[in-house]
Amino acid sequence: MGGLAKRVGVLVLPLLLAACFGSDGGRPSLDDGGSSAPQPFPDNFRSEALAIMHSYLNDPVGVRDAAMADPVMRTVGGRPFYVSCLHFTPRESDGSYRAMRERAIVYVNGRADRVAERVGELCAGAVYAPFPELEKMMR
Repeated sequence: MGGLAKRVGVLVLPLLLAACFGSDGGRPSLDDGGSSAPQPFPDNFRSEALAIMHSYLNDPVGVRDAAMADPVMRTVGGRPFYVSCLHFTPRESDGSYRAMRERAIVYVNGRADRVAERVGELCAGAVYAPFPELEKMMR
């Protein structure tokens, strides 16, 4: 009997682990039904914004004219999430600078989740303040 119990345990344990680690822990998602729980304010929104923009930009070096609005609650995908808006001028691959860009960072459970390129209503009325940390990013 001891051998049977071990074999059952070996077969059941991976299923239990998959159930635990495969779950997103109830984290709201912008892509599906998700949770309707109230979102916490992203306390570290500036460092979160820097981290996601470092990944988002092909070349994070040489950004100019960076400004950021504090997060405000906006409806994204039919549910309320905190959103920060950014203005910045990235350096192009040829070294030149073109038009200023506006992007929105959507926070889920207090963490930067994605960068929205089509900001429209998300950034309407945003109040920007200088964001020099974005201009100082390195590779």
